[in-house]
Amino acid sequence: MMEAVGKLSNAQKELLKLFKYDLPEKQLAEMKNILLKYFVDTASDEMDRLWEENNWNNDTMKEWAGGHERKRK
Repeated sequence: MMEAVGKLSNAQKELLKLFKYDLPEKQLAEMKNILLKYFVDTASDEMDRLWEENNWNNDTMKEWAGGHERKRK
């Protein structure tokens, strides 16, 4: 049995209104891909903003990839 964790978000409520009918699996998959693309694009736009705002460059990424580990005392 599933427990209710809390109230539905505004996005959940809106999606429930839109999807009150069963959809063929192909349409469901297409809709999932549309939502996934939206969130990927949003994250990418935010990363671009941070990149510009913080003057990051390829050297920054290399530094992060190298990982500066703390030395234990």
